[in-house]
Amino acid sequence: MKEKNGYYRELFEEMHFKQCSIVPDKFPPEGECWKMTSEGGDGYYWFYEAGDRYNIKIHDFWFREDTVLDMWIPEALSVTWYESIAGEELNPYRKLNCHVVKSFLGGYEPFRALIHRNVPIRSIGIEYRPAYYESYLKEQFGDIYQNPTDAFRSIDETADFPEMIQLLRQLWNYQGEGLSATLHYDAKAAEALSLVFERHQKLNKKKKIQLPDTDQAMLNSLAAYIGDHYADQLTIEMLAKIACMGTTKLKRCFKIYFECTIADYIQQVRIDQAEHLLAYTDLPIGEVAKAVGYTAAGHFASRFCKMKGTLPMEYRKMMRERQTSPV
Repeated sequence: MKEKNGYYRELFEEMHFKQCSIVPDKFPPEGECWKMTSEGGDGYYWFYEAGDRYNIKIHDFWFREDTVLDMWIPEALSVTWYESIAGEELNPYRKLNCHVVKSFLGGYEPFRALIHRNVPIRSIGIEYRPAYYESYLKEQFGDIYQNPTDAFRSIDETADFPEMIQLLRQLWNYQGEGLSATLHYDAKAAEALSLVFERHQKLNKKKKIQLPDTDQAMLNSLAAYIGDHYADQLTIEMLAKIACMGTTKLKRCFKIYFECTIADYIQQVRIDQAEHLLAYTDLPIGEVAKAVGYTAAGHFASRFCKMKGTLPMEYRKMMRERQTSPV
């Protein structure tokens, strides 16, 4: 590890990782790789360090037992794509979701999370150090430089950032070495930062669009209606009547107010309800699908896997194991 303070090296060792002598073929060759010992679970943590400017990290491992992470992240700004994860952040409390782009602001407060056992953490992210975004960016962009903290904070957690997802996946699959790898990673790190800025600017423009209080009240009522009738066949025409809007206006206002489409919102409510039924009832998968509004169990399973990173039956098995395990 090239870090002067050895922070990640110490962290890896505490989490039962041992450094690999050879980087496995599934990871880019230009970097370091650490393998989790059987005591902790299984899998790898790949790491590329670009001096004190930025690093690229790939998680591809799972814990044998539910694990509480309690660590102080060094001062940095990071953006990460999560393909798979299960657990909860503890400060403040909220679920950890997969298939999202997530940002972290290191150096402000400890990161605490409960990671569920047997579910792979598969992610790739770029972590920027102050030397990069305080010096390098000013040199490169001069007068148009902006403090990136607000831009990273605005990402928080989103499934609507396809350009960043594509870029990070390209990094995972890259197989260059030597000078070519150095130039490639430098270019991608700068490109990712530009994407963060561009997205922040678009969000700021959207914030300037203020919906009237009456429209906001109707949208809140509509969301409550969806929460009570998510299993019904909800047509845009019927929802528009409930919201007292035309269909075109409803789609536009809903996207501005909730930052997602009506269809995506309904799917999220249905899958959240399905999680509860899978965990706490013995209903067959087909009946769970019907209970939350899906006529075909196969379509439900596909949706559930896309949003939660695991199939319904696998999720139920995982939850049952967790419920029956001694505390």
